[in-house]
Amino acid sequence: MFWSVCVVVLAYLLGSLSFAVIVSKAMHLDDPRSYGSGNPGATNVLRSGNKIAAIFTLLLDALKGVVAVLFARWMAERVGDGDGIVALAGLAAFLGHLYPVFFRFQGGKGVATAAGVLLALNPWLGLLGLATWLAIAILTRYSSLAALVTAVLAPVYVYLLHGDAQRVVAVAVMSVLLIWRHRANIAKLLNGTESRLGSKKPVA
Repeated sequence: MFWSVCVVVLAYLLGSLSFAVIVSKAMHLDDPRSYGSGNPGATNVLRSGNKIAAIFTLLLDALKGVVAVLFARWMAERVGDGDGIVALAGLAAFLGHLYPVFFRFQGGKGVATAAGVLLALNPWLGLLGLATWLAIAILTRYSSLAALVTAVLAPVYVYLLHGDAQRVVAVAVMSVLLIWRHRANIAKLLNGTESRLGSKKPVA
């Protein structure tokens, strides 16, 4: 029990590292919370015009989810906490990204971190999620719509690949939270004002 709590706390702290802010600061760019959508994520960093910064942000945010799950699995194998802690650690990293303790609990929407969690839980699961996101993003050029469709389908993918209740529940919770975090985007999609991938918005 003690080690389970430690793993979950560490996963949350790892998730709390907002790499959109960290990378932007390291590369002497404006704080991503000050322009575009104001969201500290890779899509908004891309609006700065610096594609390298956006790529670094995307990869590092995804890596948080991967590391959290793999570390939890490594610990579970050694202390016998069971596979449930793995799914819980992934959820904790995702929550850390949404509500980072290091950044006044004002985080991103969690798409990249959720993708990292799915990839670490099962590579095929991650690839299915990535393929879904890419298909919708390429067809519509709406990053938010791609994320929403992927969020809806992710629990279904987990159930088909695993059927494990703990993983299905953890991913379903992530999906609900991800959709909730995109509520403003949903409204913009409905009224036709949502920005497309690659567009620039200098003011938050």
